[in-house]
Amino acid sequence: MSEHVLVEHPQAQPGVMVMRFNRPDKKNAITTEMYERMTVALREADNHASVRAVAFLGTEGCFSAGNDMADFLAYAMGDGGRPAAVDFLQALATCDKPLVSGVDGLAIGIGTTLNLHCDMTLASDRSVFRTPFVDLALVPEAASSLIAPRIMGHQRAFALLAAGEGFSAEQAREAGIIWKVVPADAVEAETLALAARLAQKPPHALKIARSLIRNGDDVLARMDEELVHFTKQLRSAEARAAFEAFMGRKS
Repeated sequence: MSEHVLVEHPQAQPGVMVMRFNRPDKKNAITTEMYERMTVALREADNHASVRAVAFLGTEGCFSAGNDMADFLAYAMGDGGRPAAVDFLQALATCDKPLVSGVDGLAIGIGTTLNLHCDMTLASDRSVFRTPFVDLALVPEAASSLIAPRIMGHQRAFALLAAGEGFSAEQAREAGIIWKVVPADAVEAETLALAARLAQKPPHALKIARSLIRNGDDVLARMDEELVHFTKQLRSAEARAAFEAFMGRKS
């Protein structure tokens, strides 16, 4: 449902589009409809000069628990098709506007890898970053298998993406996943203030600087490569067993 992602243009931060996960009862787990809403919003941001920065926020104590597991299981049991997450990730990777995020609490799966595409991320000191892909018989996505080793080196990238180790906010900062650790009650205000500062900068110069820094010509190619393995694993017997076990623990 679109109400599970709130797209806002706060007057106090002109030029800033805010995308807020708003499904706290499900720990902001992302559904197909939520991916579709965010994809449309990112494309709108690219097409409107009035939007100069995009900020991602969650709810108190939870950024996102990752992909909705019921959607994963439905895909594994169904006849396939293109997952809505693919269009979102491509829109995220190709967005021309500066992206910032404010994380408080849980950041699981894509709740972690989304931030790898953000230019600056703030996180509360109680945040936890974890990507249990292999535990679910899946593989890394969002070009994280390319971006994470570049940022943090093989050992920490393997710990995060393959071993499924959780990173505290301070460990994430040391690894380069996030920019700054702040108190939980300051995450939203500081994230919006950061986005507002970026929105006030000369947009063309900022766009060029961002493009030079990101140098992400191979990101989409890696997303496509990951997708082949990810979709195959989604429909595998071991993934189905992992999803059913997870859903059984939740029931």
